[in-house]
Amino acid sequence: MWLKPEEILLKNAFKLWVTEKGNDYFVLQRRRGYGEGGGGLTGLLVGTLDTMLDSTSKVAPFRILHQTPDSQVYWSIACGESGTKEEISQHWEWLEKNIMRTLSVFDSSDDITSFVQGKIRGLIAEEGKVSCVQEDDPEKFREALLRFEKWFDLPQKEKLVTYYSCSYWRGRVPCQGWLYLSTNFLSFYSYLLGSEVKLIISWNEIWRLEKTSNVILTESIHVLANGEDHFFSMFLHLNETFLIMEQLADYSIKRLFDKETFQEEPSLSDPLQITKRGLETHARNEQFRAFFRLPKEENLLEVYESFLWVPFSHFNTLGKICLSESYLCFASQDGSQCHVIIPMREVIGVEKPDRSSRALIVCVRGKRALRFSEVRDFERLANAIRRRCGMTASPQHSASTEVTYCFDLCHQPWECQNLINHFEDNPEEVALMVGQKDSSKAVSTEALMTVFHPQDTENLDPKMEQSWNIHFSEYGRGTSMFCTKKTRDLIVRGVPEALRGELWMLFSGAVNDMATNPGYYSELVDQSLGTSTLATDEIERDLHRSLPEHPAFQSDTGISALRRVLTAYAYRNPKIGYCQAMNILTSVLLLYAKEEEAFWLLVAVCERMLPDYFNRRIIGALVDQAVFEELIRMHLTQLTEHMTDLTFFSSVSLSWFLTLFISVLPIESAVNVVDCFFYDGIKAILQLGLAVLDYNMEGLISSHDDAEAVTILNKFFDNVTNKDSPLPQTVQQNSVGNNDKASSSSKVDVSDLIKEAYEKYGDMKSEEVESMRKRNKLYVIQTLEDTTKQNVLRVVSQEVKFSASQLDELYVLFKRQHFLSCYWMMNSPVLLHHDPSLAYLEQYQLGFHQFSLLFSLLEPWSLCSGKDALFLWAFRLLDENQDGLINFKEFCCALDILYSGTFTNKLKFLFKLHQPPVPSQSIHTPLLIPHFAQFIQFSKTLYNLFHSDPEEESLYRAVARVTSLLLRMEEVGRRLQEPTSPQKSTTSPIQAALEGALPDGEASSTPESSSDTPSTPITLEAGSIPQEVEWSFAFEQILASLLNEPVLVRFFERPVDIQARLDHAKCAQLKSLEANNGSQSLLDTSACRWYE
Repeated sequence: MWLKPEEILLKNAFKLWVTEKGNDYFVLQRRRGYGEGGGGLTGLLVGTLDTMLDSTSKVAPFRILHQTPDSQVYWSIACGESGTKEEISQHWEWLEKNIMRTLSVFDSSDDITSFVQGKIRGLIAEEGKVSCVQEDDPEKFREALLRFEKWFDLPQKEKLVTYYSCSYWRGRVPCQGWLYLSTNFLSFYSYLLGSEVKLIISWNEIWRLEKTSNVILTESIHVLANGEDHFFSMFLHLNETFLIMEQLADYSIKRLFDKETFQEEPSLSDPLQITKRGLETHARNEQFRAFFRLPKEENLLEVYESFLWVPFSHFNTLGKICLSESYLCFASQDGSQCHVIIPMREVIGVEKPDRSSRALIVCVRGKRALRFSEVRDFERLANAIRRRCGMTASPQHSASTEVTYCFDLCHQPWECQNLINHFEDNPEEVALMVGQKDSSKAVSTEALMTVFHPQDTENLDPKMEQSWNIHFSEYGRGTSMFCTKKTRDLIVRGVPEALRGELWMLFSGAVNDMATNPGYYSELVDQSLGTSTLATDEIERDLHRSLPEHPAFQSDTGISALRRVLTAYAYRNPKIGYCQAMNILTSVLLLYAKEEEAFWLLVAVCERMLPDYFNRRIIGALVDQAVFEELIRMHLTQLTEHMTDLTFFSSVSLSWFLTLFISVLPIESAVNVVDCFFYDGIKAILQLGLAVLDYNMEGLISSHDDAEAVTILNKFFDNVTNKDSPLPQTVQQNSVGNNDKASSSSKVDVSDLIKEAYEKYGDMKSEEVESMRKRNKLYVIQTLEDTTKQNVLRVVSQEVKFSASQLDELYVLFKRQHFLSCYWMMNSPVLLHHDPSLAYLEQYQLGFHQFSLLFSLLEPWSLCSGKDALFLWAFRLLDENQDGLINFKEFCCALDILYSGTFTNKLKFLFKLHQPPVPSQSIHTPLLIPHFAQFIQFSKTLYNLFHSDPEEESLYRAVARVTSLLLRMEEVGRRLQEPTSPQKSTTSPIQAALEGALPDGEASSTPESSSDTPSTPITLEAGSIPQEVEWSFAFEQILASLLNEPVLVRFFERPVDIQARLDHAKCAQLKSLEANNGSQSLLDTSACRWYE
């Protein structure tokens, strides 16, 4: 165990300890009397002494000491409590692996010792925490939370998830401290030798997050954010830390960029309640669903280690049983690549034949039974399976005598085979058990290939068909079929046409989606047909562009089926709707699968196997292209040496990923690629892409430009054939095209190409591909965000006078404020009004509360009061479409006027704020204030602008003179238009109102008079306004009067230090959110009133 560093002297200890290992900085010692040899007489005496001491006084038999070459002082940092060396050896290896290289960067021994002491103390705290979350050890978590709040001063709503001891590298020097991971921020704090290091990074600002290693850092976590590289190392649990960081970054991306609300995942639906345990569970469930291709509703509930009897191999394979709500899954761990998925709807019995071997037998439909042995808690597993089988049954099923009979028989081991035979002979009872419904309402019950090429069944390769029949007889057929390495070998060689739809449904998991949602597709078709949306318009446009060379899509039968599937999916998932390339993929699915099956295959591809592919930004495809580039650098070094810029492959391979090579290969060859895709996922497409480039290596290297390289690849694709295809020659020729050059080139069989891809690159693991996907996703999204920013800045820069750097900083502030509205809530106005189809200028917008917070940090004047109302009027003026949101261009145009506008423009902007709200209110509204109260408010606004100004008193007097003059002029004009009447008072109503509205003494002041510093203007009461009189003040009147006051002109024309305001906003943005949090609901309510 690690020890709190304590100073010791070795001068008198050499006789008691034997040094076993040592280097310049550490010594591993064994106490005499332990281990090999015993140490002679001295060892015997030491051992006797240790035996006589009680447990509190005994000395550990092993220890590690820290030393420096030029010091005689040693520090004990670790000990081995047991009599074996295993624990102390692990500590020694950790020191050599993580600390030794680091110490070489320090210049002095004192720095080395301070660093080692700090690191060991951090490890002790880490071990004491044992990766606990708040629910496990609230006291320690509370202490960490207090430090987190004290050091980083983030809003109190920010949820701390977990914390770790680690080192942060500033150049070549590490700083030992604590890494805090919260819902929205990555934070680090260190205080060592009087030097404080504090770092706060938003998850949504991270470009790269990856595990790295180099000469100094054996293992570290690299974070790239805002153009800066950050390295964290010396974790006690690096993999666990990285997993949590990865989960938080991904959660932030999905919530803030994709605007996901996680309604189906309670543990992630509230950002204020995120926990480490919830994130780990979410990651485990995602991995479980991806591996077994299960519906998104399934969660991993229980895991059991066991052996599964594999009948075709006649041996037990070691693996794990994974149990979810509706599925029992098994995956081997001994390299046999065997896995099986058993839907609970297929289970008809569970037996416990042999208690001594802790075994159970699961009986499924199809006269099959699976035997699991050496299950630690086999009785609990058996009860769980029985319980879930009962839960998944239909209402008729749970009440039937057949079900009772089924589970009663399960308790009799000798009845298992009888039970299977019973249900085989009575299939109607099985249908009743699994809740099957009549699916006769399906629009089309035949695959298009069966309709348009019925002779294909006669052209099947008998050897291929025989191979699959043998496989089914040995491994089973249907949902509970064993999938092994032999299954993959058969897929690579080819799939018979008649089996293609069935196997696609099985390997993709779509068969389970369809079985658990009977009648769903028919309902969608009824609801979606006849609707008119942007998606349906795009579908109609692309219908006749989908495999036009195939007879099936030259008739109304194929076109109508394609329309129904695409329209139904757009209706099901409006977030995706319809995206180009979906029509090509769906056309191929309809050739080999029934219409309803094609729909569920499309669901599996779009929502599970190729996530984020078919949307406006095709992020998923771009991520996989980045992975493809990374693999090219790893496997095709000769190509990368010749073509250093791999962006060419990104552009040319986009269609490969979007259409699974269907758009570039002849249809009869492309379906073989789709076979592999449904079995191995995106890994199959990546492998084939590498094989294509490898096959054309010489031509690509010798090409002079991109156009020539594209020609080489196109010629190659045109010559890929499928000798096993039963399609008529006319279809094959049409799909390839009549290219004389292509026909003269050498032909390549698609089976050989796929086989070569698996042989050369098949050792690529799906887990590695997923890891590369996650690593590149952040970079791809941030690159797209940067492109969006450049487009926005290019448009806005033409309208304002800000420099490029200032506009860039403003965009960062605006975007961060947008995200701040989503950080701690799921129902913010920005999320509720989010529309991914909007132009890039509208992607980031601010509601009133966020606008007022950011505007208060950037406005050039120091408002002393009334600023909330002023911000509300500014928001109302800028929001021309009255949707309650302000975009970046509108925000910048307002600031540009206040920063760089002329005296006239600034005054005009303030004047417009005080015009009454009308439906047509905009910047082009005539400049007229029609009411007396609004004019008084305009005067009060001018007073508020001068707070803390060096010429504050002179400015107050100038405004008072202008206001008094304008009011008296208006009163004189009114008197001239009214009939003469006796005066009842020497003071007019206007004069009385003025005296109440203006600062003390200013209403009657003259240019020569003087007074004390004016006080804050008094709020004007409604009763003091003469309601019977109509008033109007034109902007030209006010402008002409104010131009006669030089002090006012100087104030408004005074240059603003824009950079200082931007720097202030960057530092105070988070603090302003916390300070103004209490008034959010009030301000939002006020803002809404303008739009009622």
